[in-house]
Amino acid sequence: MTVGAPLRDEIVRVGRSLFERGYVHATAGNISVRLEGDAGYLITPTDACLGFLQPDRLAHVAPDGTQLAGDRASKTLALHRRIYDADPEARCIIHTHGTHLVALTLAGVWSDHDILPPLTPYYVMKVGHVPLIPYHRPGDPAAAARVAERIEAARARYAHSRGDDGPPGSQRLARVTRRGHGGAGGTGRDRAPVADDAPEAAAADRRPHRRIAQPFWRPLVKPDPKDRACRSLPPTCR
Repeated sequence: MTVGAPLRDEIVRVGRSLFERGYVHATAGNISVRLEGDAGYLITPTDACLGFLQPDRLAHVAPDGTQLAGDRASKTLALHRRIYDADPEARCIIHTHGTHLVALTLAGVWSDHDILPPLTPYYVMKVGHVPLIPYHRPGDPAAAARVAERIEAARARYAHSRGDDGPPGSQRLARVTRRGHGGAGGTGRDRAPVADDAPEAAAADRRPHRRIAQPFWRPLVKPDPKDRACRSLPPTCR
C-alpha cells in the first residue's frame, strides 16, 4: 500500500488549485505534510510544477531527511523540517511565490515584523503577523534557522500570554525577501486559504489606493515613522 495515499491526493489537489489560480508558476513553490508517528514526511519533488503533480512521484522522506521513495525531494526540505521541529502541531506546509508579495519585498514592506498592515478583518483573523526573513539562497540552512526562530518566538509569546504552549500554528506565515512565503498549520485544506489571503492583501496594498488605505486596526507596536513603507500610510496610522 502506498504510504499516505489520501494525503498524496490532497497535495495534488491543492497544488493544482494554487497553480490554476496563479499563486504559483513554473516550478516555483512546494508542499509537504507530516505523516503519523515516525513515518516522516511527504514533499513535492524538486523542480516539480505544482499544477501537474503525480501522487506516486511525491517524495517520501524519513524524519532525518533521508529519501525513502519517490522523486528527489524539494531543495527546501531543510526549511520544511525545521518548521515542523519548531511547531509540533504543524501538519502541513505550503510554500508559494506570490507575485505581489515578491514585489512588496522589493518595494518596501510595512515593517520587518509585519510585512503588511492589518488591512482587513479577514487578514487579521486568518493570516495574522507575517514577519520578513532576510534573503538566503533556496535551500540555505540559515533561512530555515531564521524562520524557526520566528516560530519559536511566536509560540513563546503565546505561552506567556496564555499560560500554555500556545495554539497550533501560532506563526502561520513567514515571508522570505525576493522569494516565497510559507504557511504552516493543520492540513492542506487549512493552509490553502491562508496562503491565498497574504498575496491578495499584498495586491490590495500595491494598487493606486494604497496611499489612502486605512488599516483595520492600529497595531500594538507601531512601525518606525521614518520607515519608507510607513510613510505611505495616513498620519493617523503611524
